[in-house]
Amino acid sequence: MGTTVVWFKRDLRVHDHAPLAHAASQGRVLCLYVVEPRLWALPDCALQHYQFLRESLRDLALQLRACGAALQLAVGEVTEVLTRLHALQPFERLYAHEETGNGHTYARDRAVGRWCRAHGVAWHEWPQHGVVRRLPSRNQWHTRWQAHMQAPLLPAPPPGSLQGVALPWKDRWPEPATLGLAPHDPPLRQRGGRTPGLQVLHDFLHERSALYRGGISSPLTAPQACSRLSPYLALGCLGMREVVQATHQRLGQLKAGNHPLAGRQRQGLTAFLSRMHWHCHFIQKLESEPALEFCNLHRGYDGLREGDWQEAHFAALQAGRTGWPLVDACVAMLRETGWINFRMRAMLVSVAAYPLWLHWRPVGLWLARQFLDYEPGIHWSQMQMQSGTTGINTTRVYNPIKQAQDHDPQGVFVRQWLPALRQVPDTWLFEPWRMPPDVQSRCGVQVGRDIPAPLVDLAAATRAAKARLHALRAQAPVRAAKAAIVEKHGSRLARRSTGRRPAAPASRQQSLDF
Repeated sequence: MGTTVVWFKRDLRVHDHAPLAHAASQGRVLCLYVVEPRLWALPDCALQHYQFLRESLRDLALQLRACGAALQLAVGEVTEVLTRLHALQPFERLYAHEETGNGHTYARDRAVGRWCRAHGVAWHEWPQHGVVRRLPSRNQWHTRWQAHMQAPLLPAPPPGSLQGVALPWKDRWPEPATLGLAPHDPPLRQRGGRTPGLQVLHDFLHERSALYRGGISSPLTAPQACSRLSPYLALGCLGMREVVQATHQRLGQLKAGNHPLAGRQRQGLTAFLSRMHWHCHFIQKLESEPALEFCNLHRGYDGLREGDWQEAHFAALQAGRTGWPLVDACVAMLRETGWINFRMRAMLVSVAAYPLWLHWRPVGLWLARQFLDYEPGIHWSQMQMQSGTTGINTTRVYNPIKQAQDHDPQGVFVRQWLPALRQVPDTWLFEPWRMPPDVQSRCGVQVGRDIPAPLVDLAAATRAAKARLHALRAQAPVRAAKAAIVEKHGSRLARRSTGRRPAAPASRQQSLDF
């Protein structure tokens, strides 16, 4: 029956894995992961992604071993690896999941398709999330998403059932430095693999979901209130469909039982399910328009910020030296953990885009390296939405002083991550540059020496930024182009059988808090 190569990409599991399940019925299976040097050299890749990947692949190797196969590692560009393998050990089929990744993976997958056609290899991909390749119209998307999420889960291959095949050569893991990865790995980041991912899922479904409603906005409560599943979904250690179905199953248990927190957990899990819908909604944008990683979604906004780049502003943002305490505390937390909650992510992008007037692309590359759970489809859609260049979304401007007052009123978060401010009284904590000199002396904090002064006047700079954006938005050609973007990318909240629309977040700014 020949050999099937199952190419693992961002689907690092054996459960609900369509390519593996189909390959198992075809005979011999070679389970392949390719470390691609050109991919890791890109500016959206970081050491934490690489280390999380290695941890996840170690876990996957154990899962495959239980099924009867060994995970095979190859290093090189994928078409080069396939050429070498096919010459030494011919194979008939290449199976994989569809991937909606960055521009490199899009071009790579197209190259793999051409290679397969040239070499007579059957190339088949299966959808992994609720993202639809070659979607003819957004009107069909919600129905397709529901159908995918409701389809039965595919079981893992039974123990010892796979007829595993080995690569005819041995490659070793490249050292991070040889791939050009900077040495920083957040010490408090989450660890990779399906095993820790399942534990995080269980804890959320059975305990932490009670905190979800009302807890995901504040950086104080979000680390526990959010599901924290995003890095495991980004690498496919857990499948979206299994998470959605496990959540529905838990909701059924809560409805039937007398758990003391059942009401709060049901509310939290219902809100979480709506965010799983929005997760795929945003990735679909990149699937349908890969250029949005690089270009303004609405091309009428070209030139809005490009000519006004301030390198000093960008350097201060990256260093956590903007002078706005909540912003700098978030950067400090990112540096240590690789994660902050979505409201704080939106605030960082808003501060970059409006008072600092920075273009979203360089800021987005920096944040992609900071986020352990970097998911290109969500990331670039959100960078543009928060920066105001989609042409179809409301202007979203976050005041970092008000956000601190609303979500960290006692200054616990700011003081945790900015030790220099621990002695500053509450009165001045979120605007320390206003402290009189005698207060600064008593606190042992001198603005401009121990902590930075704000880069710009927040109110004036934000006002000027909004005026420039709204003046462009008011132009007739810009308004006229909006309809086509809505038709291609706008949400369609189709009615359920109950006659009610799917639950949408009260604030779209919070729509991706996992």
